[in-house]
Amino acid sequence: MNYTLCNETVVVIDFETSGMSPEQGDRVIEIGAVLIRHGKVADSFQTLVNPGFLVSREIEMVTGINNRMLNEAPSAAAVMGDLAHFIGTHPLVAHNASFDQKFLESEFALTGKKRPFNFGCTLKIARRIYPDLPNYKLETLVKLKGLAGNGQFHRALADAEMTAALWLRIISDLGQRYGFTDIPFETLNKLGKTPYPQVDQFLQKTAEELKSAPPDTTGSLF
Repeated sequence: MNYTLCNETVVVIDFETSGMSPEQGDRVIEIGAVLIRHGKVADSFQTLVNPGFLVSREIEMVTGINNRMLNEAPSAAAVMGDLAHFIGTHPLVAHNASFDQKFLESEFALTGKKRPFNFGCTLKIARRIYPDLPNYKLETLVKLKGLAGNGQFHRALADAEMTAALWLRIISDLGQRYGFTDIPFETLNKLGKTPYPQVDQFLQKTAEELKSAPPDTTGSLF
């Protein structure tokens, strides 16, 4: 499998949270992120985050993260600067990215680090290139694609690592199917937003265009 078809560096990120909505006061309780460079995981970032209040028993059971652990963890204010440095100007990838993006933007805003982010979504892409699956949960895709994982879902770094493996498999599968010699992040981002009936046409056309005019830009912010 060729995992070097997307040469742009990306950061794959995942959050565990106290609930579903930062608008309702929910906060990040764990951050996991991995840096993919030249088709390989080159670095990682992980930390628990003290949200400033007790999380529910349900969250403790789902994540395995309890209030004792969080009481000993640093605050968001103490860790978001380190996360910003880890992300740099690289584009981001997440599974169900809209969820992670809203929490990332909320936490950055609360710590005075409001900034734009360029997100790609493995969930949206998987729905377009792997039709007729029973569902598109990360654990389902990891199992059906035979990806390596430690089986510990709902912990941030483990989920980020498995999302990274899925991202690389998507790139490899697209290269094999459509003859891509390079797949820019922006192409993958557009794929996630392409109407389902137009996916095959979009990929065929884009692969031919990129063969004649290789990309010279990245998905970075700046």
